[in-house]
Amino acid sequence: MKKTFPAVETCSSVGRENDTVVADMDGTLLRGRSSFPYFSLVAFEAGGALRLLMVLLSAPLAGLLYYFVSESAGIQVLIFATYAGMKVSDIESVGRAVLPKFYSSDLHPESWRVFSACGKRCVLTANPRIMVEGFLKEFLGADIVLGTEIGTYKGRATGFVLSPGVLVDEQKAHALVKQFGDDNQPDIGLGDRSTDFAFMELCKESYIVPYNPEVKPVPNEKLPKPIVFHDGRLVQKPTPLMAILTLLWIPIGFLLACLRIAAGALLPMPLVYYAFWALGVRVIVKGNPPQAVKKASGQTGVLFICSHRTLLDPIFLSTALGRPIPAVTYSVSRLSEVISPIKTVRLSRDRATDASMIKKLLEEGDLAICPEGTTCREPFLLRFSAMFAELTDHLVPVAMVNKMSMFHGTTARGWKGMDPFYFFMNPSPVYEVTFLNKLPLELTCSSGKSSHEVANYIQRVIAATLSYECTAFTRKDKYRALAGNDGTVSEKPKQKGANKLMGC
Repeated sequence: MKKTFPAVETCSSVGRENDTVVADMDGTLLRGRSSFPYFSLVAFEAGGALRLLMVLLSAPLAGLLYYFVSESAGIQVLIFATYAGMKVSDIESVGRAVLPKFYSSDLHPESWRVFSACGKRCVLTANPRIMVEGFLKEFLGADIVLGTEIGTYKGRATGFVLSPGVLVDEQKAHALVKQFGDDNQPDIGLGDRSTDFAFMELCKESYIVPYNPEVKPVPNEKLPKPIVFHDGRLVQKPTPLMAILTLLWIPIGFLLACLRIAAGALLPMPLVYYAFWALGVRVIVKGNPPQAVKKASGQTGVLFICSHRTLLDPIFLSTALGRPIPAVTYSVSRLSEVISPIKTVRLSRDRATDASMIKKLLEEGDLAICPEGTTCREPFLLRFSAMFAELTDHLVPVAMVNKMSMFHGTTARGWKGMDPFYFFMNPSPVYEVTFLNKLPLELTCSSGKSSHEVANYIQRVIAATLSYECTAFTRKDKYRALAGNDGTVSEKPKQKGANKLMGC
């Protein structure tokens, strides 16, 4: 006789603070029933395009085994194709920095309503534990994560599954009994398919999550924890079709990126705007850009205060103005320096030295700075460093925003020299540059305002223009979240007394 369970919509979430809930992941906590996109993300972000191709080629075999032989066999094929030979640290890094953004965008509202109402939360999943544990514990507040364990050798994954195998069907039930014991039944069990029934029958109450492609995910503003920082190159979830399109586009996109970069680097700046449009790069200019200051006038240049989306911000600022604007940056890769059409000057992180250098550059003309110190992809502004406000009263806020359909042009974990290439590899990237009004003299430091007041005011003005949220997060917060460090690495011994900063 076929076992039936009531739908999750019938489960009350009131008064569950002392209850224990056990839930499956794919198709239960998440709307999507397939884990293929997430294996593909790990493959591409930790192993590159060739690894993604390997996973894609293994997908037909995995599907046949999954649907006609056993769930376990199909998942084992995907695990081997994705993980064999991969560094364990890279897998953990992707699980911490990349996957939460995609998982959070697919959270099932009814399952989350019940799961979040319970005081103790456990997840039983066939996915490798190393891949999902970071998201489940940090973002969903899971206390226990029971998943498939993969074998490792000398810091690398073997691609094989450890005993008791892939957690499906009876293996989930055994894992549940091992964790809670025979006499301690969880209060609520949530699953979505027949291979979940074994563990659901061990719970006091059990509910099925029916498949409904029309159900909307939990909206961003109601997520248990907002995604401020995330990493990875892929913008869209790599479904099988999207993965194929991505692999086919990469060689074409790289050639197109080289052409776009060459146009930006070799053409006179007044022509770059039109060259970009001809090559599919859209530059949208809003507001009233200030005129260039004539050196003969004796007036110092304007300091453009830009929100920071990619390291290309100053280049698109220059494109919008039709003239090259030098930029100060905390660091930029050597390759980016070579191909940059504008002058870039590195800050030393020594306050007196940097202030003197910026003042000297302003005496020569206009200058651009991104006081956040690092990029942020989401609709948030990081804390603005206040030093710039002490150096000049000629401050023009600039709101920068970009749109990418395939690749992100920033990274915290990868090689930053490829950032411009990935941005320009998008089929039709968009940069919107909005020039705001020059800061009135009464709102500057010369009128008695503190540098922090000026910096915070400019942050709020840019945030209001973009409908972004101001935060107090810093560069260190970003790199601790995504790369497990504070964004600095030691210089080589011959270069004493300095730190080399890990790009934007």
